[in-house]
Amino acid sequence: MSIGEPGSPATVSDLAEAKRHARRSAAQCRAAAHAEAGASAAVALAVRGLAFLDTRPFGAVSGFTSFRTEIDIMPLLARLAGDGWATALPVVAADRAPLTFRRWTPGDPTVAGRFGIPVPHPAADEILPDVLLVPMLAFDRAGFRLGYGGGFYDRTVARLRQLKPVVAIGIAYAAQEVAAVPRGRYDQPLDWIMTELGVFQPASADPIHQAS
Repeated sequence: MSIGEPGSPATVSDLAEAKRHARRSAAQCRAAAHAEAGASAAVALAVRGLAFLDTRPFGAVSGFTSFRTEIDIMPLLARLAGDGWATALPVVAADRAPLTFRRWTPGDPTVAGRFGIPVPHPAADEILPDVLLVPMLAFDRAGFRLGYGGGFYDRTVARLRQLKPVVAIGIAYAAQEVAAVPRGRYDQPLDWIMTELGVFQPASADPIHQAS
């Protein structure tokens, strides 16, 4: 639900408060899912890969280094690199700015980035990904995500969509699904949602479960 829709937050301040409340609840749900299924979920993502995109030839995909209780996608990135994808990680360039992306393959050295999150060495080549794997606190069936509030991914997806065709895939535990994410006009919808249980395109009736 976004500002202006029936039952949605009426003002920007209402939206901010709704998101703060949703983040507290979502963080608890994600932590519980991580404690219960963290290792097996990481394996399930890697087994599935990105075959559902049917992308040939493979392009460039940006992942992320898991932060706190985010689902671990390192086994998935290793699988994708082996499949032939060029892999990368995001870098925070500045506050209120889109992310940049530098080429990185699992096993390559990293340096400490924003919030202490590992990022590629500054000498690594900068690239524009064709596929963006996006972390989140919560998601809904409309394809909207709840992040930490910095707006980095919304700005990034909006910028990339202006530059080239890009596929944004939200990655999360299935338990992170909510009925509706509070959203505003600048929140960017995702093209796919991928969990340890399956993948689906927003607004589809049922998840598309891949063979494991």
